[in-house]
Order: sequence, then C-alpha cells, then structure tokens
Amino acid sequence: MNGDFSNWKILKFGGTSVGTAERMKNLVKLIVNDEPKIVVLSAMSGTTNALVKISDLLAQEKFKEALLEINNLHQNYLNVCKDLLVNEYLETGISFVNSVFETIKGFHNEANVFTKVEEKIILAQGELLSTHLFYFYLQQIGVKAVLLNALDFMKLDENNEPDIDFTRQVLSNTLKEYKDDKLFITQGYICRNAFGEVDNLKRGGSDYTASIIGAAIRVREIQIWTDIDGMHNNDPRVVSRTYPVNYLSFDEAAELAYFGAKILHPACILPAQKEQIPVILKNTMQPQAFGTIITSAFPNEGFKAVAAKDNITALQIKSYRMLLAYGFLRAIFEIFERYKTPIDMITTSEVAVSVTIDDTTHLNEIVEDLKQIASVEIIPEQAIICIAGYLPKGKAGYLFKVAEALKDIPISMISYGGSDYNISVLIHQKHKKQAMEQLNKVLFNL
Repeated sequence: MNGDFSNWKILKFGGTSVGTAERMKNLVKLIVNDEPKIVVLSAMSGTTNALVKISDLLAQEKFKEALLEINNLHQNYLNVCKDLLVNEYLETGISFVNSVFETIKGFHNEANVFTKVEEKIILAQGELLSTHLFYFYLQQIGVKAVLLNALDFMKLDENNEPDIDFTRQVLSNTLKEYKDDKLFITQGYICRNAFGEVDNLKRGGSDYTASIIGAAIRVREIQIWTDIDGMHNNDPRVVSRTYPVNYLSFDEAAELAYFGAKILHPACILPAQKEQIPVILKNTMQPQAFGTIITSAFPNEGFKAVAAKDNITALQIKSYRMLLAYGFLRAIFEIFERYKTPIDMITTSEVAVSVTIDDTTHLNEIVEDLKQIASVEIIPEQAIICIAGYLPKGKAGYLFKVAEALKDIPISMISYGGSDYNISVLIHQKHKKQAMEQLNKVLFNL
C-alpha cells in the first residue's frame, strides 16, 4: 500500500443495519469481497437513546433508576452475544460487554460529580460495542479484518470542527501498516476533542464520520447504508406515496439533509463535495435497490424532493431605528453569533427582521439582548418546508407552482433566491402534513 486510496470505498451502516445479531450476520455478504474498504458502524438501534437516558439519570443523581437502565441494557447485549457468537468467541464477546458495562457503572457513584466529560464517555460505548461484537463475529467465521479505534484518528480542533488533516495523516500511516489487509472496521460518531477528551459528532454523526474519513484519504466512493432505499422525493413517514430519487447533486442533497431529510446527516455532504467523492445511499434491507447517487454532476432542472424541519422558533424583530439605518442587521447577527446559534431563514422589511432558529438553548438570553435594540415577538411551533431541486433564479413558474400547492395553508415566511437549489417556506407545525401532501400532489403528481 503506497498511500493511494483512490480505489477504496467507505461503507457506513446505521443503527438499524446492525440492530440485531441476525442483521449483523447479513452484513457479511455486503462487505466481504476483494475491494479494499473501511466499514463504519453506528451503535445498535436504541442503544444511544438508552445511553442518553442513563446519562440523564446519573446527572440528576437518580442512581437507583440509572442502575436499573444500565442492567437492562447490559442484559440486552449479553443476549446479542449469545445470538451472534459461539465457543471462545462467545466468551470473548461476553468479557468485552462486561468490561464496557463496568466502565458505565463506574460513573454510578454518589461521590463523583457527573459532568459532560463523563456523559460523552458513556455515549461512546454504543459504537465500541457494535464494532467489537461485529469484529468478533468476523473472526468466528474466518473473515480477515482489522478493527481500528476511531478515537485514535478522529479529532475535533479548537473550533469543534473535524481536523481532517490530522485524520489524513494518522489514518494513512495506520493503513500502511496493514499492507495485505482489505477490510477495516471502525466506529462512527465518536472522536476526541482538542483537549484529547472523548467527544462525538452529535446524533447521526456516523454519516459524518464516513464522509470525513473518505475525504481525508480521498477514496473512490462513500456508501451510506440505512433502512430506506435512497433519498425519497418526500418524507415517507408523513406522506403515503413517495419514490426514491436516483440522482442528486451535492447542492440539492445538502439542502434536503439540512432541512430535515433524516436519511443523511446535514454536515456529511461538504467533505465529500470538496474532494468530489460520490456519496451513494443504499438500503441494507433491499441491497439490490438502486438507491440515490449524489455527485458533482450538474443537475437537471426542476423539483427533486421535499423535506421538513420541525420545532422551529421564529423571532420577529421590529425597530423604527432600522429605517434607512446601516449596521442594524450586523447588530442582530452579532447577538446570534455571541450565543453560537445558527439562523435558518431570514426576511426583512423597512422596519422589521424575521429569523428562524432550531436551537433554543440560549433563546432567553438572545431575546433579552435583542430587546436592547428592538421589540421582539417569539413565534414557536413552526416548521420549515424545503423544496429542493435545480430551480434557477429568475426562471418563471417555480415559485408559482409552490404557491399553488400551498394556497390553502398560512405561510409566515418565504425564502427564495438565496441559491438555485431551494425554496423554503415557514408554516405552523400543525399544517406540515397537509403542506407536504399538497406539494407531493402538485409538484410530483402523486
């Protein structure tokens, strides 16, 4: 191996794909061939939620309840071991599972203060469990593989952004040590921060891990395997009739992922796009399905898909000092920057600015600061509907078509023209299902 990974692939499998012992066994036929690859695994489905609950209970000093949850999860994993492994591999698996839960139980201590550091160590155990158990199973059936610890090469910098140069250097050097190996297993989601502490890429971050690794060593393609056959033209959990979109551009996919398409982590497009690496969305349950191919190819014009983002809060900021004044918008943006709160949508008039946010952690502080320069109205329980595709600015008909579909639904804000790939509207959450169904009918004839 000379450091050229251009014929390699990254395959990421989500929580449902490794959700049971049987599903883990089924992965073998998808990953065992002569192609060099790194397989990125999420935690088994339900595990991260359970670990979050355990962490919350420990933080609240509800030690009895926390221990009950720990023991329940521990028993679930012992059952997985028995379903997956036999003989000495079963002994190895049980020993590893026991050691993980001893680590978790180590934080079940009234004498210790439970902090975010301890919480992130607990949350990391899900991916460590899934990868080790899968690796033991590969050993059991005689498949040669190498287990890599993502905590050795996945790192955040001081701005909490992935340090791709660090990943490139460490991972490239590590892979060169295994010149005769073609199958590598590692964890998604988990990493270290700039201080060397265990950290993570937030929920859904295994997609991001796969994209970062792929971009760092410049592989041939990145495959994201989940339980649905590609990016659909609408949300199948909300709308009854949908279909997979076979091809998307990076820009179209990024808009859909950011505005609510759950199949893909919002941040995972950018690293692949920068290195021009195709991202392919596939269905573990139906591997023969075509899925969705996301590339840098120039997209065909027209509507491609609809996605929705819930739990949006709108802020209407009004001040007559804004009229014919400069610097007012900057003052508003600086307040949101101060509290590290991203803005999704924005509209302006002569004396008012409306913005939307999905992170209300610092809402009270933001509103208090805004009130120093303007009056503020908070409008909760909103949803952003994103209509994505190649929709060139100035081309007649696209906005009209969206307005036609939503003619019976009150719209609070419209964003159009910021890019050629997105029309977004803000509505009350109670109208979301109706809006998505109407868009499905008018835009896609479904």
